[in-house]
Amino acid sequence: MLTVLVDYDSGNLHSAQKAFERMAAETDGGTILVSQRPEDVARADRIVLPGDGAFPACRRGLQGFDGLEDAVLEAVGPRARPFMGICVGMQMLATTGREYEDVPGFDLIGGTIDRIVPSDPALKVPHMGWNDLVLTGEHPVLTGLATGDHAYFVHSYAMTMARASDRLAHVDYGGDVTAIVARDNVIGTQFHPEKSQATGLRLIANFLGWMP
Repeated sequence: MLTVLVDYDSGNLHSAQKAFERMAAETDGGTILVSQRPEDVARADRIVLPGDGAFPACRRGLQGFDGLEDAVLEAVGPRARPFMGICVGMQMLATTGREYEDVPGFDLIGGTIDRIVPSDPALKVPHMGWNDLVLTGEHPVLTGLATGDHAYFVHSYAMTMARASDRLAHVDYGGDVTAIVARDNVIGTQFHPEKSQATGLRLIANFLGWMP
């Protein structure tokens, strides 16, 4: 079983790699590979797409590697491989990103990526630090997680859902902020599971054992 973390120069993948390797070792979850090669994505059993920074830069960064985006979309779409998007990797699942300019997303989960506007002006943007998850849906990757579990966020934009049923969790930051989305073989987390201690490690372990 091979899980590929897609490396398209979107940030330091060291923490994510270590977290996935740890849980793969603990759960007999197979091999973890960080790669920029489309052929590695094509042979992967599971795909993880991280992302740090601005939505437009991440989209163009992924497109800048010849054949890499096509390999990801082929794996996630026609071949229906389990897929996890993290932070901007989750945001790219949406229809459109609206950070600085309108940029098309993958449109795998309908919605837009909009700037967080807390109702309390004392709350700063970016939303940075720990927050309590509020689970509103069920999913195998959420097994063992519960409302009140902590997750670590660093972001200024979040997904506005086209369908409420695609959102599995949110947090309160001067209003509801989308935290976890899913549809079919795709799941995404706005927070960083690799930095979310027990909550994140449990989610990673569940993903490595998930068979949609």
